Amino acid sequence: MDISPKIRNNLKVRPLYILFMIFGLQVGVGIMGAPRFIFMESMQDSWISILIAWAAMVIVIYVMFQILKQYPNADIFGIQVDLFGKWVGSILGTIYILFFLASLLSVLLTYVNVIQLFLYPTFPPIIIGSSVLLLAHYCVIGGVRSVVGAAFLFSVLPLWLLFLLYDPITRMDWYHFLPVFQSSIPELLKGAKSTTYTLTGFEILFVFYPFLTKKNKVLKPALFGVTATTILLLIFMIISIGYFSPDELKKDDWATLTLFKSVSYPFIERLDYIVVVGWMMVILPNLVILLWASSYGLKRLYRIKQKSSLHVTFVVLIVLVGFIKENHIIYKITDYVSQVSFWLIFVYPLILLPIVLIKKKWLSKKKKGSDAK
Repeated sequence: MDISPKIRNNLKVRPLYILFMIFGLQVGVGIMGAPRFIFMESMQDSWISILIAWAAMVIVIYVMFQILKQYPNADIFGIQVDLFGKWVGSILGTIYILFFLASLLSVLLTYVNVIQLFLYPTFPPIIIGSSVLLLAHYCVIGGVRSVVGAAFLFSVLPLWLLFLLYDPITRMDWYHFLPVFQSSIPELLKGAKSTTYTLTGFEILFVFYPFLTKKNKVLKPALFGVTATTILLLIFMIISIGYFSPDELKKDDWATLTLFKSVSYPFIERLDYIVVVGWMMVILPNLVILLWASSYGLKRLYRIKQKSSLHVTFVVLIVLVGFIKENHIIYKITDYVSQVSFWLIFVYPLILLPIVLIKKKWLSKKKKGSDAK
């Protein structure tokens, strides 16, 4: 396997698009239930936990960028093979692929669950899942530029939903935020850790890096991407704390959707129905990017044609959606993805950077020694 994949110039995109790739992958089903999970840990100081999580993301992205600078045209699959050899590197690369597939399954199952909960309780999950996944499959078949286009388009289009939050904002109780700084540091850190599932997504930088031009300008758009997601999560978190009582927020699994449920107009009684259906635009970049990343990884590591792996993945996922119906299993899958993502996305790059720098330094000394001879 080549350490640095040969990407044709017509497939490369400007660094700005990594912003939409990260934002589109982070904003998905996680944000629908994130307020409750964060609030359970750090209560009215949950907004501080989100800021801590943002600081952690900034550090990790900077570390990732330093790793990628040592390999100007490589991705994580090539970097790991170069560092650890073919067998260990392939195993680590396979872990990434399995993580992308597990994340994809988690997103799909959660959205199908929400559709059944809010709209069609008796509708077969396999039909809902196949309809959504078929759209994602169609986008990925179009190639990497279609993936980028979908990430851009469906990251921007759903932003109009934020204007619907005007009514809950006017009914917020600001006393819910008092007393400030009541949570201890361990509680704030636990709250920050509980954002892991929602803020997973910036690891796509490790995979998409070879497809970017002007690589010295990639860092800023990547940081803007995670900052945009953080601001959006902060908005939902602050409104949720102000709008719901503490007991209500602790019990509401889908606090973000409930905010929209409280909004009504004379010509639309149940606005949450429209929001749930419209949320398909929010999760579509999740599905598209994860489907592309997993198939691209299989192509890189095992030389499996991307279209073949896409078709097989599509069928397997649909079968799993048809079989997995119990809520507790869906929650377990989501919890496992969250736990793995913490170590794979936030911790692993911090371990990888010293190894990369040591190897590069060793190779540099070896080269100087051979030149001296």
